Amino acid sequence: MRMYVGFIIGICSVLVSCSPPPELAQLEQKLQANGHWIMEQDGQVMLNPQTSGLVKWRDGLLTLSDRSAHHSQRLRLRTISKDDALLSGPDLPMVLSEKLQTSCFAAYISDNPDLEALVVDPDDDSVFYVVTEDARDAEPMSEACQQKYLNTGSTNYPTLLVRLELQANNTALMTHIRPIQFTVDMQIGNFPNDGVEALAFGQARTLYLGIEKDSNKQARIFSLQMHSEFWQSDEFAVVTNFALKLPSFVSGNHPINGMDYYQTPDGRDFLLVAARNDETIWVVDLSGEKETVILDIDFFAEIQANSEGCENYEAMDNASIEGVAVTGNTLWLINDPWKAVYINNVQCEQNRAHYQMFAPLLFSVPIKAKWFD
Repeated sequence: MRMYVGFIIGICSVLVSCSPPPELAQLEQKLQANGHWIMEQDGQVMLNPQTSGLVKWRDGLLTLSDRSAHHSQRLRLRTISKDDALLSGPDLPMVLSEKLQTSCFAAYISDNPDLEALVVDPDDDSVFYVVTEDARDAEPMSEACQQKYLNTGSTNYPTLLVRLELQANNTALMTHIRPIQFTVDMQIGNFPNDGVEALAFGQARTLYLGIEKDSNKQARIFSLQMHSEFWQSDEFAVVTNFALKLPSFVSGNHPINGMDYYQTPDGRDFLLVAARNDETIWVVDLSGEKETVILDIDFFAEIQANSEGCENYEAMDNASIEGVAVTGNTLWLINDPWKAVYINNVQCEQNRAHYQMFAPLLFSVPIKAKWFD
């Protein structure tokens, strides 16, 4: 197993195409994350879920898939054991409520929507929220619905925040939908496949939303206050812009694709954010006072059957993290197998079949106090 003990001289040795502002904070020690193949109960690896979110739920983790996943993975939440990366159950298939069957969004949300990001309600762990992204191929809404939800501030078909509630039969009932609106001055742009990819709850029911890129090709983070009357309306929910010291890049694509909230022992609030393309974690100060710290990570995939020269773990060419979950002082990460390049990870033949099946891995990294200094 290859080990890293060196230090990063500057942040542009990590992100080759970037030109960060001089005040951007840097953390020198390089991290290593060892991944375990996520397994079905029959001993097979998880088949092509195109994972798009991860969250702590009860004693384990919960994940979901986007619309490009294998049909067996779509429109369901799946439970993962932290101890052994086993899909331990229960699975929670999503069902559209009778009320929503007459919604403007019923046709899209019931026919393989592009679900991105997952959070659990901080006050009720039987309630979940997901968000939609790419709806370019959605059946057009009625003329009345199109006029009602015309001014999205972003894509032609609005981004949807969806509420799900766990039922006694282990289905996740879609109970409410609200479209999200961005104001013109936020300059989000019309990018159907570069929208909201990350959700995280902070204090006082503040929901943070991570955007892959805006009109200036910069990742953004916004917020919504999910008060007790939030779901009594089906009108636009307008996000709030607030000051964060996020990194800025002059070229290339540097999206954020997953995040979770973390509070330090002394009560400071941060978001731990995955930047998929760059294989880094951003430590974002929610007070807006500290510069974002960028953590460079090397990812390794486990080798389940050792052979000479291929023992324990192999270095990955790309991991493409799309889910982030905090449990105590552990950061859990799940990857979204990038179909175009996932096979480039093959070094040891034992893992070739796993990569060909676009099987994901579960990684964990201990959270360090120095990330927040």
